[in-house]
Amino acid sequence: MKFTLKSTLALSLLVAGNLSVQSQTLEEFDISIEEITIECIPGLQSYVVGTYDNKWLFIGGRTDGLHQRQPFAAFQAADNNVMAYVVDPVENECYSASLSALPQSMYEQLQSTNMEYEQRDNMLYITGGYGYSATENDHHTYPNLCAVTVPDLMNAIIDGESITPFFRQITDARLQVTGGYLDRLGDTYYLAGGQQFEGLYNPMGPTHGPGFYQDYTDAIKKFEIVDDGTNLSIANYSEWVDSVNLHRRDYNMSPQIFPNGEHGFTLFSGVFQHDADLPWLNTVDLVDTGYTPRNDFKQYLNQYHSAHLPIWDGTNQAMHTVFFGGISRYTLDENDQLVDDPDVPFVNTISKIVRLSDNSMEESKIGEMPGLLGSGAEFIPIENTAWYDEQAILLLSAIPAEKVLIGYVVGGIESSAPNIFRSNTGTQSDASTRVFEVYLYRGAPSSVEIMNGEHYFNANIYPNPAHGSAELSFSIPDENEVWVELYDTQGKLIRSLFEGIAHESTLKIATNDLDSGIYVVKLRTAQYERELKLSVMRD
Repeated sequence: MKFTLKSTLALSLLVAGNLSVQSQTLEEFDISIEEITIECIPGLQSYVVGTYDNKWLFIGGRTDGLHQRQPFAAFQAADNNVMAYVVDPVENECYSASLSALPQSMYEQLQSTNMEYEQRDNMLYITGGYGYSATENDHHTYPNLCAVTVPDLMNAIIDGESITPFFRQITDARLQVTGGYLDRLGDTYYLAGGQQFEGLYNPMGPTHGPGFYQDYTDAIKKFEIVDDGTNLSIANYSEWVDSVNLHRRDYNMSPQIFPNGEHGFTLFSGVFQHDADLPWLNTVDLVDTGYTPRNDFKQYLNQYHSAHLPIWDGTNQAMHTVFFGGISRYTLDENDQLVDDPDVPFVNTISKIVRLSDNSMEESKIGEMPGLLGSGAEFIPIENTAWYDEQAILLLSAIPAEKVLIGYVVGGIESSAPNIFRSNTGTQSDASTRVFEVYLYRGAPSSVEIMNGEHYFNANIYPNPAHGSAELSFSIPDENEVWVELYDTQGKLIRSLFEGIAHESTLKIATNDLDSGIYVVKLRTAQYERELKLSVMRD
C-alpha cells in the first residue's frame, strides 16, 4: 500500500493564504509513505520511544483517542499504557512486559501521557508526564527524571526476565512538565515549553466543577544530566523565561542546522494563545546562546504535535522539516487557498517548512495522509549513522540517488471526522495501530501517484456497530464512476448502495432488515477497490 507525496513543490504560504514561488533553487526529492502491517503492534498515542538494533521500545502514552470533554471521562486511568513494548518491524514481532513490577513512583510516571524524552547512546531519559496518580488520588504532572537502559531492557522484555534493574528515577520539581520537548546539544539538555497541570481536565476552566491548577512553564530550561550508571542528578541548571514567546505546549520542536552551520532547534507553532484557545502562528529558533522569535514567519499548517522529519540539504544550505498529519486550524482547499477553522480540527495535511540560505522560511503542503492521522504519532528513523547526524537530522547529500527507506511514522490518534471534540463519546477516535514506511528518492520527478484502493478511497462508516442504520462517507481524489455494494462474509451480494459519478458522498445504509453479524461494504472503481467491515447489531 503506497502513495507518493510531491515534496518538490516550490510554493510558500503568505499571510493572505496565497502561494508564491520560492526564490532559491533547491534539490528535488520525493517522499513516499507505504503502509505496512505489524499485526501485534499496540495502538498508542503521545508515547515515548527508544531505539536499538532497529527495534523500537514503547513506554507510556495512551491507548485511547482524543480525550473527552467531561472531567470524569477525560484521561481515564483505564486507558493508560501500563506496558513496555518491544517491536521488531523487520521480523514483524512484538514483546511486552508490565510496568507494575517497578516501584510505585516509576510505575505511575511511566504510564503517563505527553512525557518528554531524549535518547543519548543507549540511555533513554524521560521527564514529567500527566496522568492519574494513585498516590496523589488525583491527576498529576510528575516531577521526575527517569533513566532507562534501552538495550538491556529490550533484551529482558524479549527473554521474559525482570525489567526492574534497567530503570532509575529521581525527583526534581524543575522537571515537572508535560507537553513540552526535551532535546540535547552536546552535554546540554533543553526542556522547552509545556505546562504543569494538576487535577481533572475541564474545558470550562479551573474555577468550574472540579477545579484544576494549570501553569505554563513559559520557559526553556537548560541543564546537564550527570549519570555514572548508578547515580542520577541535574547540574548547571538555568532557564530563559518569556511569557510572550515561550507560552506553548503540545507542539513540534525539531532539530535544525542554520545557514551559518550552527546546530539548534525550532519550536514550531503549538497552543494556546493567551487570549484565545487557538494555536500560535509564529515559531522560535533556539541555539545554545539563546532563542529568537520568528515573527516574520507564520506557520498555518500542522500546528499540534505530530510525526515530523528534519532534512538538511547542505549543498544549498536549506533545512527542510516535514510534518505528517495531526491537528491544525488551517487547511488548503482545492484552489490552494487557506481555509480557517477555529475549532482546530484533525487534518490529513502533510506539509513542509523550508529554511532557505538567507534564513527566511517558507511553508507548503506536499501531500495528504490516508486518513485523519498523525496527532501524537512519532517519526522513527532507521538506524544509519551515515544518513543521520547525532541530532537525528537526515543528511540529504548522504542519501543515494535512488528510493531508500529512511524511517517510519508510527501510531498517534486516528479520528473519524475533523471536529469531534464537542460530540466526543470516546468512540470517534482511537490510538492507531497503523505504521507507514517513509521513503526518500533524490532527484525523483514531481508527482502524486495513488497506488492502492486503501488510499484512493478515504472512507468511514459510523456508527459501527450499527443499530438500524449507518452512514458511509467517502471521498476520492477525482471525479470517477463509483460502485458501492453490501456483501455478507461469504461473498454474497446483499444489495447495491450506489452507482454513479462521484467525488465525495455520504450514503445511508439501512440495517434494520439484516441479521446481527459482520458484513462487508465494497467500494470500487474500474481501477481501485476498498473493503470496510460493518458490524450489525439487532436490538
